[in-house]
Amino acid sequence: MKKFLVPIVLLGLVGMIALWAMGFYNSVIGLQEDVAKQWSNVENAYQLRADKTKNLVEIVKGAADFEKETLTQVVEARAKATSVNVDAGDLSPEKIQAFQQAQDQFSGALSRLLVTVERYPELKAVKGFQDFQVQYEGMENRIGVERRKYNDVAREFNTRIKRFPGNMMAGFFGFSEKGYFEAQEGTENAPDISFE
Repeated sequence: MKKFLVPIVLLGLVGMIALWAMGFYNSVIGLQEDVAKQWSNVENAYQLRADKTKNLVEIVKGAADFEKETLTQVVEARAKATSVNVDAGDLSPEKIQAFQQAQDQFSGALSRLLVTVERYPELKAVKGFQDFQVQYEGMENRIGVERRKYNDVAREFNTRIKRFPGNMMAGFFGFSEKGYFEAQEGTENAPDISFE
């Protein structure tokens, strides 16, 4: 009877470890799918902004004798931002950073365009431009919300695969850390506001 007890105990331990490994794998797959879904939401928010910007450029071209250099910068930044694609299966910190840099350049070009427009009162009065300004603020808010949600699900995934003993299983199953969106450099400083 004793000689059967040891194999039964070992078999039970192997079974428990196998069940734990299956549970770990399945839970991480669920988290990985959450990350991929949220990444898609981030891309959709950025794509909406890129699509609407194409309309803005046409409105500005048609409404004013506008600074060609600023429009060219917006068009080029939009093209670059929409050309940087990151696969949801490979959301490494480096790829997220490259995506974010392209989007930040696009945001900067759009901001310069909106500031330059302040010098053109006839353009500010154009209904299409007024509508775009309201939509632009909403799009930027949506991008911020989607980025925050992405960071939340990426943090949950990264925490799960880094905790012991799951970190050993994560390496075995090939799960790797997902990157995060970070604040633009210099955003830790308050902007200077002057009414002079």
